[in-house]
Amino acid sequence: MRRMAAIRKFIDIGANLTDEMYQGVYHGSKKHDPDLDKVLARSWDAGMDKMIITGGSLTDSKKAIDLSRSDSRLFSTVGCHPTRCTEFRENPETYLNSLKILIEENKDKVVAIGECGLDYERLHFCEKDVQLKYFEYQLQLSKQFNLPLFLHCRAAADDLVAILSRNKDHVVGGVVHSFDGTMEALEKILALGMYIGINGCSLRSEESLAVASKIPRDRLMIETDCPWCEVKPTHPGYKHVVTKFPTVKKEKYAVGSEQQVKGRNEPVNIVHVLEILAAVRKENVDELAEAIYNNTTKLFFSKNV
Repeated sequence: MRRMAAIRKFIDIGANLTDEMYQGVYHGSKKHDPDLDKVLARSWDAGMDKMIITGGSLTDSKKAIDLSRSDSRLFSTVGCHPTRCTEFRENPETYLNSLKILIEENKDKVVAIGECGLDYERLHFCEKDVQLKYFEYQLQLSKQFNLPLFLHCRAAADDLVAILSRNKDHVVGGVVHSFDGTMEALEKILALGMYIGINGCSLRSEESLAVASKIPRDRLMIETDCPWCEVKPTHPGYKHVVTKFPTVKKEKYAVGSEQQVKGRNEPVNIVHVLEILAAVRKENVDELAEAIYNNTTKLFFSKNV
């Protein structure tokens, strides 16, 4: 069984590796020594081929690129998350130009524009009109640099689709990551030619599992969105998880052990997403893994092949 698993190749399209949890800091309190190298080693050993580190602002994108320079298998996105779009306000042109310079100077590492999009569930961070304005403002980067979009969408599918539709000449493909929308939203996004990214947060209900089972195989990608969006034992799809990893509370975690920190997601856990998808879609797990890997390579890495 382990021999079969070892031949699978994964690409995590959404890994927040710059998060301070991988430095042992939780809610401002240090619980253990930094262990990102151990986290990465676990994933490489389990078949991870590449990872895309998420950039959610100018500052975050710089950190993501810097981290990606530490390993040839790490890559990055560059963009501004909808909840951070207030950062554009002071001088939109300067902010956008700074993003452009970052992409221009790191073309070997930047594989997507994002994370950008709309989030109507967290308007307390950034109001709707600001999100709409600066999501659309960033889209020009896609065509300018011939890069796909790494999209965020929460309770905003209709507006996201409307903006992407009227800017289709400026968009070079993309993926709506961490998708948790309805069947109707799925169909609208697919009609634009977009891919769909699935993680633990995409699989939290029976309804979500049903939607995930309907995503065309050639439009499907997987991710962890670590350190968040783990598959939890309370989730309906957990019964389909075959590969289990030992966990321990962060206060008792010892760097170098084979245990994971309980409640902190890791890239190696991408196998959980794959196993659930294969089960609910009634597909061979290894064939599905290969199809997803090929989809991801086609969108993000075809220029690097």
